[in-house]
Amino acid sequence: MKVYTKTGDHGTTSLVGGTRVPKTHIRLEAYGTIDELNAYLGLLVTQINNSQDSAFVQRIQHKLFSVGAYLATDNATTTPRTGIAPEDVLRIELEIDRIDASLPPLHTFVLPGGSTAAATAHICRTVCRRAERRMLTLAENAQIDAELLAYINRLSDYLFIFSRKLNQDEKKSEIFWSM
Repeated sequence: MKVYTKTGDHGTTSLVGGTRVPKTHIRLEAYGTIDELNAYLGLLVTQINNSQDSAFVQRIQHKLFSVGAYLATDNATTTPRTGIAPEDVLRIELEIDRIDASLPPLHTFVLPGGSTAAATAHICRTVCRRAERRMLTLAENAQIDAELLAYINRLSDYLFIFSRKLNQDEKKSEIFWSM
Protein backbone atom coordinates (compact mmCIF):
# COMPACT_ATOMS: atom_id res chain seq x y z
CA MET A 1 0.00 0.00 0.00
CA LYS A 2 1.31 3.42 -0.91
CA VAL A 3 1.47 6.15 1.71
CA TYR A 4 0.25 8.80 -0.70
CA THR A 5 -3.22 8.72 -2.23
CA LYS A 6 -3.26 12.05 -4.10
CA THR A 7 -6.89 12.51 -2.99
CA GLY A 8 -5.94 15.45 -0.76
CA ASP A 9 -4.02 17.40 -3.36
CA HIS A 10 -6.82 19.94 -3.71
CA GLY A 11 -7.21 20.73 -0.02
CA THR A 12 -9.79 18.19 1.12
CA THR A 13 -9.59 14.97 3.07
CA SER A 14 -11.92 12.16 4.08
CA LEU A 15 -13.23 11.65 7.57
CA VAL A 16 -13.87 8.17 8.92
CA GLY A 17 -17.23 7.42 7.31
CA GLY A 18 -16.25 8.88 3.94
CA THR A 19 -17.35 12.50 4.23
CA ARG A 20 -14.90 14.85 2.51
CA VAL A 21 -14.10 18.12 4.27
CA PRO A 22 -11.61 20.95 3.72
CA LYS A 23 -8.27 20.44 5.44
CA THR A 24 -8.98 23.68 7.28
CA HIS A 25 -12.10 22.21 8.95
CA ILE A 26 -12.22 22.55 12.75
CA ARG A 27 -12.53 18.76 13.06
CA LEU A 28 -9.10 18.41 11.42
CA GLU A 29 -7.73 21.16 13.66
CA ALA A 30 -8.98 19.19 16.68
CA TYR A 31 -7.60 15.79 15.75
CA GLY A 32 -4.47 17.30 14.23
CA THR A 33 -3.71 19.01 17.53
CA ILE A 34 -4.25 15.71 19.36
CA ASP A 35 -1.78 14.15 16.92
CA GLU A 36 0.70 16.97 17.61
CA LEU A 37 0.28 16.42 21.36
CA ASN A 38 0.90 12.71 20.90
CA ALA A 39 4.11 13.45 18.97
CA TYR A 40 5.36 15.76 21.72
CA LEU A 41 4.50 13.13 24.32
CA GLY A 42 6.64 10.71 22.31
CA LEU A 43 9.50 13.20 22.62
CA LEU A 44 8.83 13.52 26.34
CA VAL A 45 8.97 9.74 26.82
CA THR A 46 12.53 9.74 25.42
CA GLN A 47 13.49 12.15 28.24
CA ILE A 48 11.89 10.29 31.17
CA ASN A 49 14.20 8.21 33.37
CA ASN A 50 11.51 6.59 35.56
CA SER A 51 9.95 3.50 33.95
CA GLN A 52 6.65 3.91 35.86
CA ASP A 53 6.30 7.49 34.59
CA SER A 54 7.28 6.46 31.08
CA ALA A 55 4.66 3.70 31.05
CA PHE A 56 2.00 6.13 32.29
CA VAL A 57 2.75 8.62 29.50
CA GLN A 58 2.79 5.87 26.89
CA ARG A 59 -0.63 4.71 28.10
CA ILE A 60 -1.82 8.28 27.52
CA GLN A 61 -0.38 8.13 24.00
CA HIS A 62 -2.46 5.04 23.25
CA LYS A 63 -5.57 6.77 24.59
CA LEU A 64 -4.86 9.84 22.46
CA PHE A 65 -4.65 7.70 19.35
CA SER A 66 -8.23 6.59 20.10
CA VAL A 67 -9.23 10.20 20.76
CA GLY A 68 -7.82 11.21 17.37
CA ALA A 69 -9.81 8.44 15.66
CA TYR A 70 -12.96 9.58 17.47
CA LEU A 71 -12.45 13.17 16.36
CA ALA A 72 -11.70 12.05 12.78
CA THR A 73 -15.05 10.27 12.57
CA ASP A 74 -18.06 11.97 11.03
CA ASN A 75 -20.62 11.27 13.73
CA ALA A 76 -23.43 12.08 11.30
CA THR A 77 -22.61 8.93 9.30
CA THR A 78 -20.80 6.69 11.79
CA THR A 79 -21.09 6.12 15.53
CA PRO A 80 -17.62 6.83 16.92
CA ARG A 81 -16.12 5.42 20.13
CA THR A 82 -13.91 7.63 22.25
CA GLY A 83 -11.87 4.92 23.90
CA ILE A 84 -12.13 7.07 27.04
CA ALA A 85 -14.04 5.82 30.08
CA PRO A 86 -14.66 7.44 33.48
CA GLU A 87 -11.90 5.28 34.96
CA ASP A 88 -9.41 6.85 32.52
CA VAL A 89 -10.21 10.29 33.93
CA LEU A 90 -9.96 8.88 37.44
CA ARG A 91 -6.59 7.27 36.66
CA ILE A 92 -5.19 10.68 35.69
CA GLU A 93 -6.71 12.33 38.78
CA LEU A 94 -5.13 9.71 41.03
CA GLU A 95 -1.75 10.19 39.38
CA ILE A 96 -2.04 13.97 39.80
CA ASP A 97 -2.83 13.49 43.49
CA ARG A 98 0.03 11.01 43.96
CA ILE A 99 2.57 13.33 42.36
CA ASP A 100 1.22 16.49 43.97
CA ALA A 101 1.55 14.96 47.45
CA SER A 102 5.32 14.70 46.91
CA LEU A 103 5.79 18.30 45.73
CA PRO A 104 6.25 21.48 47.74
CA PRO A 105 3.18 23.73 47.73
CA LEU A 106 3.05 26.49 45.14
CA HIS A 107 2.77 30.14 46.13
CA THR A 108 3.23 31.70 42.70
CA PHE A 109 3.19 30.80 39.03
CA VAL A 110 5.86 28.51 37.58
CA LEU A 111 7.61 29.42 34.35
CA PRO A 112 8.28 26.59 31.89
CA GLY A 113 11.85 25.37 32.17
CA GLY A 114 14.27 23.72 34.52
CA SER A 115 15.16 20.38 32.99
CA THR A 116 14.70 19.52 29.33
CA ALA A 117 12.04 16.96 30.26
CA ALA A 118 10.11 19.47 32.40
CA ALA A 119 10.23 22.05 29.62
CA THR A 120 8.97 19.42 27.16
CA ALA A 121 6.13 18.54 29.56
CA HIS A 122 5.16 22.23 29.54
CA ILE A 123 5.08 22.19 25.73
CA CYS A 124 2.83 19.13 25.94
CA ARG A 125 0.61 20.97 28.44
CA THR A 126 0.16 23.98 26.17
CA VAL A 127 -0.57 21.82 23.11
CA CYS A 128 -3.07 19.86 25.23
CA ARG A 129 -4.85 23.08 26.16
CA ARG A 130 -4.96 24.11 22.50
CA ALA A 131 -6.43 20.70 21.64
CA GLU A 132 -9.09 21.26 24.27
CA ARG A 133 -9.95 24.67 22.78
CA ARG A 134 -10.19 23.14 19.29
CA MET A 135 -12.44 20.38 20.62
CA LEU A 136 -14.69 22.91 22.34
CA THR A 137 -14.96 24.87 19.10
CA LEU A 138 -15.90 21.65 17.31
CA ALA A 139 -18.45 20.94 20.07
CA GLU A 140 -20.32 24.10 19.03
CA ASN A 141 -21.44 22.24 15.89
CA ALA A 142 -20.91 18.54 16.62
CA GLN A 143 -21.47 16.13 19.48
CA ILE A 144 -18.32 15.62 21.58
CA ASP A 145 -18.32 13.10 24.39
CA ALA A 146 -18.22 14.86 27.79
CA GLU A 147 -15.86 12.22 29.25
CA LEU A 148 -13.42 12.96 26.45
CA LEU A 149 -13.46 16.67 27.27
CA ALA A 150 -12.88 15.89 30.95
CA TYR A 151 -9.97 13.61 30.04
CA ILE A 152 -8.21 16.27 27.97
CA ASN A 153 -8.82 18.88 30.68
CA ARG A 154 -7.29 16.61 33.36
CA LEU A 155 -4.43 15.71 31.06
CA SER A 156 -3.26 19.33 30.91
CA ASP A 157 -3.35 19.43 34.74
CA TYR A 158 -1.34 16.21 34.88
CA LEU A 159 1.27 17.59 32.49
CA PHE A 160 1.73 20.66 34.70
CA ILE A 161 2.18 18.57 37.86
CA PHE A 162 4.38 16.11 35.98
CA SER A 163 6.66 18.94 34.81
CA ARG A 164 7.18 19.88 38.46
CA LYS A 165 7.97 16.26 39.34
CA LEU A 166 10.47 16.00 36.50
CA ASN A 167 12.33 19.03 37.82
CA GLN A 168 12.29 17.58 41.32
CA ASP A 169 13.53 14.18 40.07
CA GLU A 170 16.39 15.84 38.20
CA LYS A 171 17.15 18.17 41.12
CA LYS A 172 16.48 21.23 38.98
CA SER A 173 15.06 24.35 40.53
CA GLU A 174 11.66 25.47 39.41
CA ILE A 175 11.57 28.91 37.87
CA PHE A 176 9.02 31.05 39.70
CA TRP A 177 7.40 34.06 38.09
CA SER A 178 8.25 37.42 39.55
CA MET A 179 7.18 40.87 38.46
